[in-house]
Amino acid sequence: MSKLLVKPQAADADGCVHAITPETAGWGHVGFAVHRLADGQTLSRETGEREHCLVLLSGKLAARADGQDFGVIGGRTSPFEPDPWSLYVPAGSAWSVAARGPCEFAICSAPGIANVRPARVIAPSDVGCLTRGEGSNVRHVRNILPETEAADGLLVVEVITPAGNWSSYPPHKHDQDRLPDESQLEETYYHRLNPPQGFGFQRVYTDDRSLDETMSFENGDVVLVPRGYHPVGAPHGYDLYYLNVMAGPKRIWKFANDPAHDWLMPR
Repeated sequence: MSKLLVKPQAADADGCVHAITPETAGWGHVGFAVHRLADGQTLSRETGEREHCLVLLSGKLAARADGQDFGVIGGRTSPFEPDPWSLYVPAGSAWSVAARGPCEFAICSAPGIANVRPARVIAPSDVGCLTRGEGSNVRHVRNILPETEAADGLLVVEVITPAGNWSSYPPHKHDQDRLPDESQLEETYYHRLNPPQGFGFQRVYTDDRSLDETMSFENGDVVLVPRGYHPVGAPHGYDLYYLNVMAGPKRIWKFANDPAHDWLMPR
């Protein structure tokens, strides 16, 4: 199995099914975890030298962070539903949550600077939604933590790709620090499928093909993108959700299309 494809593990005592760190991924910035909590179960963490963004995939949480009580957030029953709730927690702080019914949430993290900005809730009304592409390249984007919103390094976005469509397509990459044309960002894809017995495909490749891997992912898998182009395909009959986390030396998202496929871009 590809080292870029990470399968979920059996939930531990904290409900953790994914625990990807820069050390396990072999890079320097992005961390990603997924926890599934039972009703009333609690979890707390110190952020240390990293900023966190907790994304509610399903269910509700009573949340505290950075000394503040944010009440109960969340509410959707599936990540395929709209209106995501999230909680941003800066570096040098701490957070705690308590499940209000069964819930699933992701912890997105990247290096941060302590005492720069406060913790905050990112409500559905704060999330910019748009549709990209045309025909079988249509996908629906929810910008949870784009570069226009305050953070140190994190970029967080949800995408819904309808069954039979392509996403992150035409193939693009962001692995070189050559602004203003391209930025260097690591990226994780947390994939979910509806119905859940489905599968999808993702290819990660570089121009010189020193990296060229095509993976079949299933519901709950994570794909690591350390560099290269990374298109995604959703087979007929199965809608695809993915949660992207990006971070790198500079908090700027600038990508370059594969020149061989750039003709597919609308003119």
